[in-house]
Amino acid sequence: MAKILVSDPIDQAGIDILAQVAQVDINTGLSAAEILKIIPEYDALMVRSGTKVTKEIIEAGTNLKIIGRAGVGVDNIDVPTSTRQGIVVVNSPEGNTIAAAEHALAMMLSLSRCIPEANQSVKAQKWERGKFIGSEVYKKTLGVVGLGKIGSHVVTAAKAMGMKILAYDPFISRDRAEQLGCSLVDLDLLFSESDYITLHVPKTPETTHLINAEALKKMKPTTRIINCSRGGIIDEDALAEALIKDQIAGAALDVFENEPLGESKLRDLGAKIILTPHLGASTTEAQVNVAIDVAEQIRDVLLGLPARSAVNIPGLTPQVMEKLRPYLQLAETLGNLVGQLAGGGIDWLDVKLQGQLATAQSQPIVTASVKGLLSQALRERVNYVNATIEAKERGIRVTDTRDESIEDYSGSLHLKARGATGEHSVTGALLSNGEIRITDVNDFPVNVPPSNYMLFTLHRDMPGIIGRIGSLLGSFNVNIASMQVGRKIVRGDAVMVLSLDDPLPEGLLSEITKVPGISDAYTVKL
Repeated sequence: MAKILVSDPIDQAGIDILAQVAQVDINTGLSAAEILKIIPEYDALMVRSGTKVTKEIIEAGTNLKIIGRAGVGVDNIDVPTSTRQGIVVVNSPEGNTIAAAEHALAMMLSLSRCIPEANQSVKAQKWERGKFIGSEVYKKTLGVVGLGKIGSHVVTAAKAMGMKILAYDPFISRDRAEQLGCSLVDLDLLFSESDYITLHVPKTPETTHLINAEALKKMKPTTRIINCSRGGIIDEDALAEALIKDQIAGAALDVFENEPLGESKLRDLGAKIILTPHLGASTTEAQVNVAIDVAEQIRDVLLGLPARSAVNIPGLTPQVMEKLRPYLQLAETLGNLVGQLAGGGIDWLDVKLQGQLATAQSQPIVTASVKGLLSQALRERVNYVNATIEAKERGIRVTDTRDESIEDYSGSLHLKARGATGEHSVTGALLSNGEIRITDVNDFPVNVPPSNYMLFTLHRDMPGIIGRIGSLLGSFNVNIASMQVGRKIVRGDAVMVLSLDDPLPEGLLSEITKVPGISDAYTVKL
């Protein structure tokens, strides 16, 4: 009989499901050394956030088939090592969706109607009705930053309350936004027009301090901000100063840059701010939901069935995986590249397997392409299982084709997408040593390896262009690692690809587009 170790507190409903197929040992509070000693006995491991499932534990778990995290994230599990060991890692990406959305709405309404202060007043044996004059949300404008599952549910509920919805999400198509009943706008317009702003984005380098001093200055003095997503999305010092100076009317925060919240100006702002201790997923229902969701997946995998929310690559034999692994990396890289060139807001993606690659199993390669396409928006939340689902929910149409007639390299992959900046295409291939090469950009032939920081320009092939760009980058202390020009005819249209050692400073891209002969320019971070 299979054995399952449960090393963190899990709702009994999950335990009952696991007990249907295995011996369940509930042993919480174990040290890493204690887990390391006993893990070889187990076929499955179920955790929450308390247990750190390290490389050493995974490699010691010689019988492990699945690791389940009863929650959304898997940051406490070494997923790459799990994948290499052939262990499926699952989580519960939707288990707390409703709880988090409802908490954001509760924070908004509490902020609007002075609920915390009025509660304390009555408990202090006061009756200060005139002191707690609130604001209605009806007919007010709600700005929703991030239209994932939680943000979309907030939109649905807010519309039912009669609110006008503005939304910002560069990775959502306009059609999807219209289906939800909101207007897709840029951040500046959302900041300046919204009466309430609610954040529902992951923490990434792009979203860190998204709400900063500059953003706060664009808001109305009646604006109220709600953050139930991730700490660090808001610059807390800048927010405190804005509230002190009455630049905005209020804020409600459930998450903080450092948790638990230590010394902070936020604590001294009284009725202007509501603070809760990361309660977004803290409902009885959410705790039950995540336990049931993950327990069912562990049960299914132990019975030989697929998991529905795996965060690594399930369902591939080691032989197929070994053959496709280099091409999956190629597909992810090209998907990431074409998504950034297309500027987000992707309407469709076409994946074409060319030459010898056209005979390969296509679905994993297509999925890897979609994963790359969405990686800038979703980071660690997108994986080989949910990538196509996430694309569908964002209104992105994905097609795949094959063309065996193209005989370049030992097979190549061609991706084409349409987004905010129009249609863009990239082609890539693998060299004999397994290195990736970008071989075509927007139908211009090139041969460059991908790098962390890249600059792409569309320009007229004319004397002086390369020198002007090099001088401009040098004046901003940006070092060029390599450069290549692709063209079809002399003095016609061309594309220039530069690999850079440094990211472009703010404002430099607009300066590059002002260079005579440059029609467009794009920065890419891979």
